[in-house]
Amino acid sequence: MSVRLILVGPPGAGKGTQAKLLCYSLGIPAISTGEIFRAHAAAGDELGKLADSYTSKGELVPDEVTNRMVTERLAEPDAAGGFLLDGYPRNPAQVGALDGIFAELGIELDAVVEIGADDESAIARLLGRASEQGRKDDTEGVIRHRIELYHAQTEPLITLYRERGKLIEVDGMGTIDDVAVRVREALGSFLDARA
Repeated sequence: MSVRLILVGPPGAGKGTQAKLLCYSLGIPAISTGEIFRAHAAAGDELGKLADSYTSKGELVPDEVTNRMVTERLAEPDAAGGFLLDGYPRNPAQVGALDGIFAELGIELDAVVEIGADDESAIARLLGRASEQGRKDDTEGVIRHRIELYHAQTEPLITLYRERGKLIEVDGMGTIDDVAVRVREALGSFLDARA
């Protein structure tokens, strides 16, 4: 299925897990800015060091860096038949940049899936992940800061995409399988209604 999606939600809502499951079922690539940043950090290249200098403090990587990386990634052949963006756009300026990228590529966004989670549940999930995976960026202070940034900078996108008629809201609490079923059913109903 050729579908172009954005996945949004607070840190700890399970976006990365749901992105992988949804992309597998749809046969489209998941494009995660977080994974792109981590790959560059692991490579130790200049872009990776720059991105890590922000993410290790819970800060967002500057828009100009992120926009360039997303533009390059969407131009790759595997994204021609559809994709899911996870972690981008994060603010209204990035929405404007993404609108420009889509116009340049001659494509249109199909839907924005919001996976919701309350702050304390999201924090508990991320602290659990930190202890399992040993992730240095997942301390409680950094997690709380990331959630504050999400509320201040990213939540306005939900209103914007709702006004554009592109938003699908899904409860992110429960088991991975329960949430995956909710996401697939909500997306299917949304796309069927627009067909």
